Order: sequence, then structure tokens, then C-alpha cells
Amino acid sequence: MRSSEVAAVTGVNVQTLRYYERRGLLAPPPRSPAGYRAYPADAVAVVRFVKRAQGHGFSLDEIEDLLHLAEGGPEDCDTARELAEAKLVQLAEKIADLQRMQRSLTDLVATCERPRTDRCCPLLHTLHTEGEDR
Repeated sequence: MRSSEVAAVTGVNVQTLRYYERRGLLAPPPRSPAGYRAYPADAVAVVRFVKRAQGHGFSLDEIEDLLHLAEGGPEDCDTARELAEAKLVQLAEKIADLQRMQRSLTDLVATCERPRTDRCCPLLHTLHTEGEDR
């Protein structure tokens, strides 16, 4: 398959394929006599694996590890589970941070509902004065 075909089938652009090659996620394909990349059919499966893993929050470095594990045997399932459990912890931390930010902004926005004479924008005040006592 040519680059444009793999890209179209997987929903990525050609530059993404080349980037995956440089990162070592996708094996560099042989070239046709005209110089075009000639990807094997399994390149589509690899790109889809990468995109699904990204959809689950894994970084490209983590995906590289997962791809190597996918080539191994059943014992690699334990290692993959450990990576997934670590990702779950990271996601829980991100969710907690996002919820904290949401609560903080909700509180700040609520002050805007006060009468004009009774409000002072705490967000602007904080941004204006933060770090002055250092």
C-alpha cells in the first residue's frame, strides 16, 4: 500500500506515518522502483493500534512499549496490565485536577452574579497581584 492509502484507511495524514516511522512505531517500508513507500498490509493494523492506544491516554513512548509487548507472549500481559494500571492512576490525578479547576472557576464566575457595586473580580485581582509579596 502507498502512504496515501494507509493514511486514508487509518484516518491519519501522510506526515503522521512518516513521524511514526522516525519514532520507530512503524517499520520503514520498502520503496517501489519509482521511490514510493510500499507499506505491507499490517501497517494499517499498527497505525490503528497506535491511534486506539492514544485514545486511551497512552503517550507515544508508552505505545512503543505496548507494541513490543503485543509481539510477545502471554507473560507480557502482566506487563501490559501494569502499564494500564499506572495510566489509570495518572488519569485519576488529571481528573481530580480538572475537577478542582472546574470548582475554582465556578466559584469565580458565581461572583459575577452579584450586583456591580458589591463585586470585585477575584480572578483579575489574583492575576494582577499574585507574587507581589515575593
